[in-house]
Amino acid sequence: MLTVIAKIRALPQHRAEVERELLKLVQPTRAEQGCINYDLHVSQHEPDVFVFYENWTDRAALDAHAASPHMNAWKAKQRGLLAHAVEINLYEMLTDAPWLK
Repeated sequence: MLTVIAKIRALPQHRAEVERELLKLVQPTRAEQGCINYDLHVSQHEPDVFVFYENWTDRAALDAHAASPHMNAWKAKQRGLLAHAVEINLYEMLTDAPWLK
C-alpha cells in the first residue's frame, strides 16, 4: 500500500475557490481503481492550508490517478490560486491496516 499526503496552500483571496475545486476531486477519485481512501482536510490553525490523505493499492494506481481527467483539470486551474506548488509526499505503511482486514 502507498500513502500520499498532499499539502495545498491557497492564496488567502482564493481560499473558497480552492476548497470548492478540491472537493470536486473527491468523488471521482474515490471511484478510481486502486483508491483505498481519499480524504480532504483543512488546517484548524491555517485556514488556507488543505491536506489530502490518500491510500492507494500501488504506485500504478497512483500514477493513473495523477493522469486522470479530473486531476489534469485541477492542475490547469492551480496557477494563480495557490501560494506555491502542491507538496506531495509518498509513504509506505509500516503497521497493519486494520480497516483492510
